[in-house]
Amino acid sequence: MEGAQPISPEELWSEIEKYHDTLPESLRKELYSKILEYGLTREEALAVISEAVKRYLSSLVNPGEAVGTVAAQSIGEPATQMTLRTFHFAGVRELNVTLGLPRLIEVVDLRREPSTPMMEIHLEPEIAKDEEAALRIAREIELTTVENLCRSATIDYYESAVILELDPEMMENRGVTLDDLLRALEKVKGKKGSVEVSEDGSTVIIRLGTDDVIKLRRAYERILNQRVKGLKGVRHAIVKPIRNDKGELVEYVILTEGSNFQGVLSIPGVDPTRTRTNNIQEIYEVLGIEAARAAIIEEIKKVLDEHGLDVDYRHIMLVADAMTYTGKVRQVGRHGVAGEKESVLARASFEVTVKNLVEAALFGEEDPLRGVIENIIIGNRPIPLGTGSVKLKLRVASGAPKRGGA
Repeated sequence: MEGAQPISPEELWSEIEKYHDTLPESLRKELYSKILEYGLTREEALAVISEAVKRYLSSLVNPGEAVGTVAAQSIGEPATQMTLRTFHFAGVRELNVTLGLPRLIEVVDLRREPSTPMMEIHLEPEIAKDEEAALRIAREIELTTVENLCRSATIDYYESAVILELDPEMMENRGVTLDDLLRALEKVKGKKGSVEVSEDGSTVIIRLGTDDVIKLRRAYERILNQRVKGLKGVRHAIVKPIRNDKGELVEYVILTEGSNFQGVLSIPGVDPTRTRTNNIQEIYEVLGIEAARAAIIEEIKKVLDEHGLDVDYRHIMLVADAMTYTGKVRQVGRHGVAGEKESVLARASFEVTVKNLVEAALFGEEDPLRGVIENIIIGNRPIPLGTGSVKLKLRVASGAPKRGGA
């Protein structure tokens, strides 16, 4: 309304607090800050508050609602429409990323390491547009082994030595000096071994001081796999420019094949607040259970969105809550959520029936029959959902005729 003054903070808070018992505190605070931010008038503010209350009340779940079953159906049915494919990472040919149903299974099964682990590394704002800084950090992150720096590597059984012919171009590309390489080789040459460099610096000979052919082969493998620089597990790192709709450079982002989340966060120049990995187990170990829960929700939502599947956010949140409410991340399988249920019959109904029943008999376990599955198995009790979740008692008034009586 033209000329109308924005509602005052005191009046606004007074109006919002009328719903103290209806709206949660976080929602009341968000309403307060957003209405002030947009400078709404009293009428507009009241309309927004009324709509927020209406939508909040309509979103509540009825007592006795089978939220677990509804969530399972709501995610499971669209998941059957997903494709079983691995895609290249948006416009980057060198990196593959698992999407669709395989990725969804990875998340809910909480695989120790995803089939295509990767990180998206953002840089601090002051160097985010500096390509040289991004390339330097990418070289620092990418794992470089002795094998990466050699044109050829051979075993001289007569001299009991490993001969490395170096690749100067690759060493320059990876930012590795001869001294860096020699320091790495000192760690694997053994107590009796020695390291020699040719006059022109193109060849390195590692004498191992043993005639045992098997030990020579093992030493050869160990030398080639020795880390010279970079982070363990990060096999490849590329720098990708991010541009806006007008084609203007926003920032440079480093994409990696392989993940070492803790190592990356400790590198100067990396922005720890925006850097992410698709390895949920790593997120849990480095950032804790709340971050792991948020990552599970985000990863499931991303998979569904990529296939244009619209699933209510709360169903996904329920799955994440079930996986994390104990304070540890657990898979939704027999080694996690399903296998740790209180009910013997519920555990026995999922995959390993005989083992669960035998163990329960050995330890004398009792089943309180509080869940849905166990009551369906027993068959003579109402399941504790909907009308079955309440018990009604009838008090007969004195003098009233009893049912069935005259």
